[in-house]
Amino acid sequence: MEMTFQMVYDRINACAPFDTQADFDNSGFLLGNPGEKVRGIQVALDVTDRVLDEAEKLQANLIVTHHPMMFSPVQRLREDDYEGRLIARMIRNRMGLICAHTNLDAAKGGINDVLAGICGLENVTGEMYLRVGTLPGAPRFSELVPEIEKRLNTVIRIMGQLPGDTRISRMGVSSGAGSEFFRQAREAGAQVFLSGEIRHHHALEMAGLGMAGLEAGHFATEEPGIFALADALQSYADLVECRVRISKTSTGAYALPSVF
Repeated sequence: MEMTFQMVYDRINACAPFDTQADFDNSGFLLGNPGEKVRGIQVALDVTDRVLDEAEKLQANLIVTHHPMMFSPVQRLREDDYEGRLIARMIRNRMGLICAHTNLDAAKGGINDVLAGICGLENVTGEMYLRVGTLPGAPRFSELVPEIEKRLNTVIRIMGQLPGDTRISRMGVSSGAGSEFFRQAREAGAQVFLSGEIRHHHALEMAGLGMAGLEAGHFATEEPGIFALADALQSYADLVECRVRISKTSTGAYALPSVF
């Protein structure tokens, strides 16, 4: 059986409905012919030159990312513009682009559920872009931070330092730029709140409320979730007997581009 771009979109839509995306978002099927046959899928957090290099090398003609392109209205398409160059390159290579952003953040089993699981949270509750759960054994704050750094393969910036021997029983997480959800996390009993980016005024308020904010990096908090989507797509392809390879990009988000 052959898989089309539309079939991939439909599968993602079934797991993370695109109509649940935030008003400001631009998730969806953004580029390509819905009826085009999939030769391979390259999954990444963002579209970059390095990601397209990998896709071309692996003969993948469909790109699935978390962060959308054309986030703001596009009034011109020029190759001396960063985004314009990437879009033109995909068009020349007859590539498709599907982006699952805030709909995947909020979805069951999506970005924030994966993040909560990696951080070791149990009895997880929450909705949309926040998850709050318990930490087994209530580790000391001084033990918790290096453990999460190890699990996320990142360096954490601590805001609102708690005494190192403080036992942390509840923690909240919100991926990416989700620091605005710390208040709801506190209302749910969280002593610590982790996000990819924490705004200065949010950090000040957290410190004043006796919470600790953990800024783990946008990339580190979201990449595991988009790679979980890649695994789900591969399982789907195998189930419907589509001989399609889904590849996870091996390049970092901030690798130097191959062309300028």
